[in-house]
Amino acid sequence: MSPEPDCCSTAMTMISMNCLAVPTGSDRREDPTMRLATALMEQLKAEGVEILSCYPTTPFIDTAARIGIRPIVCRQERVGVGIADGYSRLTLGNPPGVFAMQYGPGAENAFSGISSAYADSVPILLLPLGYPADRSGVTPYFRSAETFEHVTKAFYRLQSADLLRDTMRRVLGRLRNGQPGPVMLEVPHDLPLVTVPEAEAAPQSVRRTVPGPDPAAIEEAARLLRAAERPVILAGQGVLYGQASAELLSLAEHLAIPVVTTLAGKSSFPERHPLALGTAASSSTATAVHFLDHADVVLALGTSLKKHLMTRTLSGSPTLIQVTVNPGDLYADYEIACPVLGDVRQAIVALQQALDGDSASEARTDAVTSGIAEVRSAWMREWEPVLTSDSTPISPYRFIREVDDFCAGVPRSVLTHDSGSTRDMMVPFVHTREPGGYLGWGKSHALGSGLGLIMGAKLARPDAVCVNVMGDAAFGMVGLDFETAVRNEIPIITVVLNNFIMAGEEEVMRVSHKRYGARTTGGDYADMARAMGGVGIRVDRPSDIRGALQEAHTATLDGRAVLLEVITSPEDPPFSHRALFE
Repeated sequence: MSPEPDCCSTAMTMISMNCLAVPTGSDRREDPTMRLATALMEQLKAEGVEILSCYPTTPFIDTAARIGIRPIVCRQERVGVGIADGYSRLTLGNPPGVFAMQYGPGAENAFSGISSAYADSVPILLLPLGYPADRSGVTPYFRSAETFEHVTKAFYRLQSADLLRDTMRRVLGRLRNGQPGPVMLEVPHDLPLVTVPEAEAAPQSVRRTVPGPDPAAIEEAARLLRAAERPVILAGQGVLYGQASAELLSLAEHLAIPVVTTLAGKSSFPERHPLALGTAASSSTATAVHFLDHADVVLALGTSLKKHLMTRTLSGSPTLIQVTVNPGDLYADYEIACPVLGDVRQAIVALQQALDGDSASEARTDAVTSGIAEVRSAWMREWEPVLTSDSTPISPYRFIREVDDFCAGVPRSVLTHDSGSTRDMMVPFVHTREPGGYLGWGKSHALGSGLGLIMGAKLARPDAVCVNVMGDAAFGMVGLDFETAVRNEIPIITVVLNNFIMAGEEEVMRVSHKRYGARTTGGDYADMARAMGGVGIRVDRPSDIRGALQEAHTATLDGRAVLLEVITSPEDPPFSHRALFE
């Protein structure tokens, strides 16, 4: 008996061949109809989309290329979702990052990337192909709707070509409005090449709108802040998406209120500012911990205040004022004295107007900033030995100090961590200067996510030096996608902190490691980078770090992707004020 053909590969081959028949621009002028794939891509182009992250094959790839949207073909789906994710974090979803994938295995493999974007509320558009209507819901065909229901803001399935306009209006409306998050549109694979009337396919405008805060709630918030003795502002990701960093800075200075950021909100406030407390997350600065623990009033701006491994639990029962666009955030894990439902930027402006006659005195400002400086100085005296260590193998904290200094010396930079130890080491000791200068992520934290994020960041902000820092375990998950950066000429700097061991698992893998070397890892990653066509630089001595960063920067200016392999200590490093939610 002949083997049964692979229906997935056969169907995809047919689609790839048929995709060549999509009409060109001149064809469309002669024919009053348009292919559905073209109409959908034209709508995205009208939204400002210039990049289509994609893998492995879908009619949308060639269609996008024909109309001037650049396809970025990755090597695995979750990295492709990460590219769209990092892009949207810096464009704030305008335009959104978009990822297109094959049905079945393609959609399945994208799951972890989508769940990460959902956990961090990132507005991306996902375009999986789907099975035809007569196969939808039939075992064992993969059902995207059921699978992605809990990791997308909204899921739509295009039922027919005649419904494209109505469906796209709903998709874009959900993508642009409300709390950010991924929106999925499944297109059955027998529809992209169907013709639709051009009149029905004409791009439509979908506007974003934001609700204004209740004036009574603003007055109550002003009253609480006016009476506060030790207020603290906790700034979340909503400040970034609300483009309210300038207003936040003005309010903080007006009232001399110190500012701490969440992990996702890191970069919403300049961290070299005298009122900056740094970030409170799974690891935190001493200033963030001290001032949050002693606050009598916390003004939470654009944060859900939900307890999580990546957030710091508030202690001391402060009076809470919460400003959020999502009603589901209110009262979730804390009692809220003053809920303010509405746009963060409008709320900050209204608050400052309500407190216009209550600006902080020079004496109060001096007292607050000197108090912050005192706590910070004591903390830094404790950490200075490892941040400046000349030991070999290299202390990862010495590298973090060097990369922080390096980023401060270039006109513009974007930096991100990876999951686990690199995140918990970097977050307290990296200082951000402008919104989007640091991508803080991790509520769903798959190893290797930082690589896709930083490629998307570089595509969104090509004038910035874009650096991701990952461990050797993270590189083992996604390392071959460094070639995606090489092939697509995305000049990033990927840092691999290589300690040849799974350091963080020492306590839970003692027996397996002693008997079988279970925690041991290996690889010459700089050599691998060169084999993939990129620039590979290996650093063994602390004194060579700065020169290696400069060499990497020079290579990126020539349009080349760089991998910097830093040989670090195998010991599990300490973390600053690590406090995981229990």
